[in-house]
Parts: sequence; structure tokens; C-alpha cells
Amino acid sequence: MSCEDPAPGGAAAADTLLSLEDVERAAAAVLPAGVRDFVAGGSGRERTLAANREAFDRVFVRPRVLRDVSRCTTGAELLGRPARMPVAVAPVAYQRLVHPDGELAAARAARAAGVPFTVSTLSTVPVEEITALGGRVWFQLYWLREPGRALELARRAADAGCEALMLTVDVPWMGRRLRDVRNEFALPERVRAVHLEGGRASAAHRRAAGASAVAVHTGQEFSSALTWAQVAELRAHTRLPLLLKGVLAAEDAVRAAEFGVDAVVVSNHGGRQLDSALPSVEALPEIAEAVGGSCEVLLDSGVRSGTDVLKALALGASGVLVGRPPVWGLAAAGEAGVHRVLGLLAAELADALGLAGCTTVEEARRLRTVRSWAAAGPGPCAERGGALRVRAGGP
Repeated sequence: MSCEDPAPGGAAAADTLLSLEDVERAAAAVLPAGVRDFVAGGSGRERTLAANREAFDRVFVRPRVLRDVSRCTTGAELLGRPARMPVAVAPVAYQRLVHPDGELAAARAARAAGVPFTVSTLSTVPVEEITALGGRVWFQLYWLREPGRALELARRAADAGCEALMLTVDVPWMGRRLRDVRNEFALPERVRAVHLEGGRASAAHRRAAGASAVAVHTGQEFSSALTWAQVAELRAHTRLPLLLKGVLAAEDAVRAAEFGVDAVVVSNHGGRQLDSALPSVEALPEIAEAVGGSCEVLLDSGVRSGTDVLKALALGASGVLVGRPPVWGLAAAGEAGVHRVLGLLAAELADALGLAGCTTVEEARRLRTVRSWAAAGPGPCAERGGALRVRAGGP
């Protein structure tokens, strides 16, 4: 099916949305089924998609008490520059699928919230128009089949004023996303990947029997031969901070730091690539310990609240990326919806910090956590094998 436009007149009032779950429901109410599946779906049997949330729900924090928390701040540094909270908007393709303003509205909301916005290679708005809005802008890069095109995009992003490059390393091809295959999903003509082929119509717009047209298109465009040699080439090519997104093994994170990478993003692509890949939050502590501060460690996949941000900080993250929630906000209420999503995260993080006995993000990184393996049980400290996993923290 070619996707239809979002239903007109169904946008929610942003101030009525009290949680990211509310925002997701509001978006689902206005999006056509095919678009909703494209945004929400994962690969295969969607086990990793579900496991991302289950893993977060297994993490419990030991709050500290008898501390003066009358003044709490969510301010942090990401890639050496200040942000109002340790959150960046993750790269998400084709945002004009869900709202006519697409990435422009989302980037304006991120600027107002004081957090970085990441432009996708598959953006429907040129990077130059997004950086012209001001604010902090990062550029996400897929390595492309045609020699030199990825480096040309990297140069274009730098010339446009982006402050970092984020190379996605877990997509040699698109995972088999069965919702899109069953829907025979294709992009409408009005939605174009403006950084590829000059934004002309492509295979992504041509319905393919028993297939996702978007997957067919990315199979034609993306290189499956991306290796450390290309990481070294990109590192030599740009002076911008470089992030690798899609790292789940500590060995790869250590090697990334050795190659001069400034940050790794612990991510399973939101459950959209290898089904049964490790939940990102499960991989986080080992990776953070392995790199030992030699590069920043960000977490992506499954973040749905300010409390999740707190958990990620306690487990070793410098900050987090959020992908689907801003898109839900965009669908539900346009720019105001994205701003509501980021505002909810900031308010929830401030609340979680104070209730955990922390006045700063740095103090949250010293909290201890407990993992529970019980899917259902008498309480959060359910045991497995007679032991609890505890991450030690400072006083």
C-alpha cells in the first residue's frame, strides 16, 4: 500500500498529553495504518522491540535520602557542549510522512528545548534548511554504495553548520520489517529523501509485491561493505566530532575509541535490525566500563520517560537519544507535540533526580541499580540464581 496522509483535524492538544504513552496513543489515532506500522514496527518477530522496554522495566534504582534537593538541574554536556538535559533527538527518516512540516517542526522544538537534533540521511528536508533554524544540529550518515557520496554528504553537513557526524553502523541492509512487508509499504510521492538523488522519486515510491519499497530502496543505496577502514577514512575526512551508532559489543566500543571516535551510541536501532539483538540498556554497563571514559557513551532504543534517562545515567551513559517519541509528538500535534515530548522528558527527569536524592546529572551517574529478571513476581528485587546484579556507585 502507498501510505495516505495523516487524518486531518485529529491533532491532539499538546497540553492534554501527560506521558509519552499518551503521545503514542494520540499519534496512533491520527496516523494511517501503514504509516503507524512503519514508525512503530520492528524486525522479525519484534522480540528485540519488546525486549528494549522489558529490559528498562527490569532496572530499579536505589535512591539516596536526607539530601537537600531543593534545587535540581537537568543540565548536562553532550560532546563537550551544554544541553538543557542529557537528551538528543535521534535521527528518524521521512518525517513528512507524519506531518507536513516534518523535520523543520521537530528541529524547532529541539532548539526551544535546548537539545541537539539529528538530521537523517533520509530526511525530507535539506540539512541546510534545518541548520538555518539555529540550535544544535548533528547529521546522521549512512555509508552509501556509490564511492565518495557518503564523504560528500559529510562535507555538506559540515558546510551547513552541523556540529557532529553520526555514522550508523548496524544497517548493511534494512532488517526484515514484516509489518511493512505485509502492507507492501511505499512512500507517497510528496515524501522524498532529499539528500539522495536530488530528492527525485525512487524505488521507495514504487509498490513492490510482497516487499517493503523502502527496504528495496535502501538495499540499492546502502553499502554492505562498511568496515573499520571506512571509519578511519571518515575520521580523517572531518574535524567534526564523530559518533558511531549501533554498537552493542564492548570490543567494538573500545576499538571505536582507538579509531578516534568521540562517542558510541549503544543501540539496536529500536528493534528494527537484528531481531533478538541484545536490548541496548543491557549492553550499556559493560560498554561504559570497557571504554573507561575514552569516549562518550550514549544510549538509544526504548527510552520512554525521564526515569529511563535516570536509569541510563546510573548505568553509565553520558546521555540518551529518543527517536519514536518525537515522531509521535509530531504526528499528534506538530511542533507543539514535539515540544511537549521533550518537555515531559525534562520534567520527568527533574522529578526523578530529586526523588532519587540527586541535584545534578553527575550525581545520578553515581546511583546504584538493581536488576530483576522476574517478568512477574512479588516485587522488584526478585532473585535469579540466588543473586542480584548490583552496579556499585559512589557515596
